[in-house]
Amino acid sequence: MVLHSGRSPRRTDALGAGNPFVTVADPVPADRVATPRDALAESPVPADTAWQLVHDELMLDGNARLNLATFVTTWMEPQAARLMAECVDKNMIDKDEYPQTAEFERRCVGILADLWHAPDPADVIGCSTTGSSEACMLAGLALKRRWAARGTPGRPNLVMGVNVQVCWEKFCNYWDVEPRLVPMQGDRLHLSADEAVARCDENTIGVVAVLGSTFDGSYEPVAEIAAALDGLQRRTGWDVPVHVDGASGAMIAPFLDPDLAWDFRLARVASINTSGHKYGLVFPGVGWVLWRHRAALPEDLIFNVNYLGGDLPTFALNFSRPGAQVVAQYYTFLRLGRTGFRAVQQASRDVALHLSGQIAAMGPFRLLTRGDELPVFAFTTTADVTAFTVFDVSRRLRERGWLVPAYTFPAERTDLSVLRIVVRNGFTRDLADLLLSDLRRLLPELQAQPGPLGGAQPAFHH
Repeated sequence: MVLHSGRSPRRTDALGAGNPFVTVADPVPADRVATPRDALAESPVPADTAWQLVHDELMLDGNARLNLATFVTTWMEPQAARLMAECVDKNMIDKDEYPQTAEFERRCVGILADLWHAPDPADVIGCSTTGSSEACMLAGLALKRRWAARGTPGRPNLVMGVNVQVCWEKFCNYWDVEPRLVPMQGDRLHLSADEAVARCDENTIGVVAVLGSTFDGSYEPVAEIAAALDGLQRRTGWDVPVHVDGASGAMIAPFLDPDLAWDFRLARVASINTSGHKYGLVFPGVGWVLWRHRAALPEDLIFNVNYLGGDLPTFALNFSRPGAQVVAQYYTFLRLGRTGFRAVQQASRDVALHLSGQIAAMGPFRLLTRGDELPVFAFTTTADVTAFTVFDVSRRLRERGWLVPAYTFPAERTDLSVLRIVVRNGFTRDLADLLLSDLRRLLPELQAQPGPLGGAQPAFHH
């Protein structure tokens, strides 16, 4: 039984006098409160009791630090969390009420423009979003409007690999664009330059290149795709821009792969998005989208709001949204600098390489990727393993608290089922060794099974 000591009759605090949740007398033990779950109760309950009820149910959630399925940041420094708490009531859209938060957003855009080698950072235009999905929608809209301005008859299409995040398929559905998805074939598990160009025509609004596939952590060959599209333009006159979906890789490659050409160094790259709440190291949800120059974002997508006597462009899909994550992003840029980001991302890659190497050495597993691009890798069972499947491994690891997703690859590679591990800031070498110990401990039990346990196969987990 959960009991609460202390009495708080007619308490007044920061919520203000007269608030019904403040002036309720005498807390009631949580286990004696019967409240409806899907409708409002007739009367309020004390704040401490409400907290306890919600807190107790949340214990059923998984442990975020042991969640190796998500790309989303699960740990920040206490100072960052404190800043976010101080800004939790700030609305990002209210530029004139919160001018310094708006200034932090502007600075973050400038930092990313410099990081991604914009030819003229002063000419770059960009904004924060609620995440990469919104950022992708904005980038797709800009591609479609630029295509429409050419007056080409026919239905617009967008070329991308089948491994893209579902937001791109949503974009095509919502804005009536034909998705031209390049399937996986054999050992090619993402988009290639030849396959991209083969699907382009005069109505192609762009090609999406993913810097860090969520299926296996690999980079798509952005420079090769851009070069192939250069050749296509010379042959046909079709000017097909590239959007780089750098939800994860755009915050990895600049620090760990500085010589890799994937960003605005390539003239064909028109826009880039990233998730601040993935390898941007910020709690969810914040994303970013930038265009290499202002001409790449059609004017009719931009709305102007008054900002301290001047005009500030806004072009996000959402209106009201939190400002705390933007503040946290600026804190993270300020706190780490280039050297700090490089150290944090290298530590994640080192842990991923350690994990993948140890798992490969166990015997029953075969690596698809190693974690040497994104600190993410996928692996499957070897051909001679018949007693268990990757789904059995995932279920058994969950018994120890580890959330390691198992899923089947999409069309034309549905024969391939894998486990995937995402290593993020906060997942230490010690935690990695604990995971390896648990995996080694359960392997003899899995190998002793008469056969796979079967059951429903989990869907792909982005």
